[in-house]
Amino acid sequence: MFARSAARSLTSQSRLFSTTAARLTKVAVLGAGGGIGQPLSLLLKSDPLVTSLSLYDIRGAPGVAADVSHVDTGSEVNGYAADKLDEALEGVEVVVIPAGVPRKMTRDDLFNTNASIVRDLASAIGRVAPSAHVLVISNPVNSTVPIVASTLAKAGVYNPARVFGVTTLDVVRAARFTAGIAGVSPAEAPITVVGGHSGATIVPLLSQSTHGKGIKGEVYDKLVHRIQFGGDEVVKAKDGAGSATLSMAYAGAKFTNALLRGLNGEKGVVTPTFVESPLYKDQGIDFFSSNVELGVNGVEKIHPLGQLSAEEEKLMEACLPELKKNIEKGRAFVESS
Repeated sequence: MFARSAARSLTSQSRLFSTTAARLTKVAVLGAGGGIGQPLSLLLKSDPLVTSLSLYDIRGAPGVAADVSHVDTGSEVNGYAADKLDEALEGVEVVVIPAGVPRKMTRDDLFNTNASIVRDLASAIGRVAPSAHVLVISNPVNSTVPIVASTLAKAGVYNPARVFGVTTLDVVRAARFTAGIAGVSPAEAPITVVGGHSGATIVPLLSQSTHGKGIKGEVYDKLVHRIQFGGDEVVKAKDGAGSATLSMAYAGAKFTNALLRGLNGEKGVVTPTFVESPLYKDQGIDFFSSNVELGVNGVEKIHPLGQLSAEEEKLMEACLPELKKNIEKGRAFVESS
């Protein structure tokens, strides 16, 4: 975003952080002291649609808040220590959750630790901010989103239009990698990515893209694999010492801005996100990522997938059983806890 001139950079940023009619929006980041949480907090401080930023973590959040608060944008920033979760959530309209341990291994290996963290945060949201929109970044998203939904349902406050799994990094990677092959700008190569948010559950619909539909054979196979397993590429490059934190923060901020624009009443805000969905409910799959129109109520419309190529049909065959298992694992965790 900062590769060209400062003016071009600001133009690009205004695309990421589009400004619609002003309204008061308080956003909380739960896990603000971590590798994703810190850059995410900085990016949200730069978003003109965020008027108040509430940063929470079990350690480090007040320091992050003090640092970020010096950025010369209009939003107010407050940091909350480990025992101040309820205070951090008071009056919040949007909650973004990057909390948990980073993905230094397979997403499934993260489950036991992150499941408990996400469940406890969702319980607090249900108690203090039951009408908030909840954006889940913590992996494994295919399981943590059902955990949030089931936890809020237990509290009697679950609204399926207000719980989102942030799959935007898959969309960002798909556009970037496809553009590299096609020799165009990523802005010219948007790719709809559906399914889930791990490995084989990630299904890029390249056939529906002007620049993606011509990619075939081995190049296609390698591109799909790179989109599905791009996180492994980052873990390896960091020698196992970290995961995709900066690109995930960018993607998280991008999706948060899209939701805020929708909540502001902007029309035509459509992006893939992992939500409760009717698309494969007849196969026992309650959650699915597809193009979703975001609006004043959160989820306004879930779009159908459209025509799939033969290759995408095969990818979907691999996606669905794995996704179903991931969802069931999340639900079972809440039921047994």
